Amino acid sequence: MLYRFALEVQIGDYIVFPSKINREINIGTIESDYIYNPDEEVYVQQRKVKWLKHLPRTVFSQGSLYEIGSAMSFFSVKNYADEFLAALDKDFKANYSSYSNDDETVAATADEIIENTRDYILKELSRNLKGYALEEFVADLLSAMGYRTTVSQHGGDSGIDITAYKDELPPRILVQVKSQDGDIKETTIQSLKGAMREGDYGLFVTLSNYTKKAQKYLDSTPIIRGINGKELVELILNEKYRKMIPLKMVYIPVSNNS
Repeated sequence: MLYRFALEVQIGDYIVFPSKINREINIGTIESDYIYNPDEEVYVQQRKVKWLKHLPRTVFSQGSLYEIGSAMSFFSVKNYADEFLAALDKDFKANYSSYSNDDETVAATADEIIENTRDYILKELSRNLKGYALEEFVADLLSAMGYRTTVSQHGGDSGIDITAYKDELPPRILVQVKSQDGDIKETTIQSLKGAMREGDYGLFVTLSNYTKKAQKYLDSTPIIRGINGKELVELILNEKYRKMIPLKMVYIPVSNNS
């Protein structure tokens, strides 16, 4: 975001700033090159802006408001750019009849918000849960799903990080957890297979993904289930396990066809 702010943005580009203080949408143009001002207490990275209009949020469609309400601090407006540019016209009036609930871009914007939430969770997991911390997290998740779990002692697990049972009887589920950034290779999954005894099931959990060969190996080995980062986030977002990461429920307008 800082790279875009300093180098990609050009003088004359339009800027949209939704103010939380007075709940106005402020539209202007960039008037200067990038400025670094170390005397500022908070915002030392600066660009001068000429503000052209200050409008209430109520004159914009719901989809446009959700697009500029992204969790990111600095980004390009894509779906509703024309609506914000039209607001600069001298005789601009909100056309409320065009802001129907059937606007497909509203649903698309809602999907982007959900996808941004998934990305946020995965980044937080990658940043805060490395090595043994991720093993404990996965064990807690399995416990929340109704499994009895035991985390292996550090350094003496022979490739097995967690042992889980659904009840007092077999089968035993051996779990291997990897927090590395790179995709998991076939040989790594084969090492889990080598530690399994007859009747065991395997579970491989990674924050990244699997190489094509590794995924093909998983597909041909039904006794081992692979969970990648995206699938792990989906488990966390399940209402039963959402308490494991701080999330706040919000309501997002969608089209009537959703």
